[in-house]
Amino acid sequence: MNIDDFNLLAKLIRDRSGLNLTKDKGYLLESRLLPVARQHNLKTLEELTMKLRSRPDNALVRDVVEAMTTNESFFFRDVKPFDQFKGVVLPHLLATKSATRSIKIWSAACSSGQEPYSLAMILKEEKAKLQGWNIDIVATDLSTQILSKAQAGQYAQFEVQRGLPIQYLVKYFKQQGDRWQIDQSIRDMVRFRPLNLLEDFSSLGNFDVIFCRNVLIYFDQPTKTIVLERMSRQLSNDGFLFLGGAETVVGITNKFQTTVNQRGLYQQAGATHKLAGS
Repeated sequence: MNIDDFNLLAKLIRDRSGLNLTKDKGYLLESRLLPVARQHNLKTLEELTMKLRSRPDNALVRDVVEAMTTNESFFFRDVKPFDQFKGVVLPHLLATKSATRSIKIWSAACSSGQEPYSLAMILKEEKAKLQGWNIDIVATDLSTQILSKAQAGQYAQFEVQRGLPIQYLVKYFKQQGDRWQIDQSIRDMVRFRPLNLLEDFSSLGNFDVIFCRNVLIYFDQPTKTIVLERMSRQLSNDGFLFLGGAETVVGITNKFQTTVNQRGLYQQAGATHKLAGS
């Protein structure tokens, strides 16, 4: 791929999604965009970039961006954040939200749904403590195609074997041919909707917990700052933000502070409430 074509695609993807592609990632463009080109009756990436220069249609632009921003996910990814949610954050919310008996959670860039469904299964397991509570899990992603997969709640054998405890597989999934269907009661706990993190998301309302894991690593520094500061406005004063293990707020924004002894878990700047285990 020549440099002009790379720059065209990289700029389009950065402008539409925030994903910052460096030249050493050119192989990703070829592996992910050749199927898109063929889907649009184009034989090569050169033909695809030519069409993008001359008369791009919305469907082509959408498919290019979605192909580059769809990332791998799996159930209970990295384990620790879900242990923190169950053992540290949830007990705190049960104590501090007892007046409203309401907890609202946002799974940002949820991909194929494993993250919000993992949270739903944890909350289902805690149903005795949450009797009479209103639990709202909102899951968003830029890709409408991946959201359709998430809403369907059907996963291949290798997907349910990655991170999903066997007791949850037996309890919350049914095998249908070579696929596994997640239980309707778990699906009903999650509301999926398309959302671009580069655009205004104030319409989502406020949340007690935001999971935005393994997303910021793809953004440049200014974009990270913008997204985090806007998330701060959507997070309740005593709320919690989960980031990926390779992500941090340090040196990016002063809207959040680290949580003592809880790697990857952040609170609003100035928060003073004490957490169990911190």
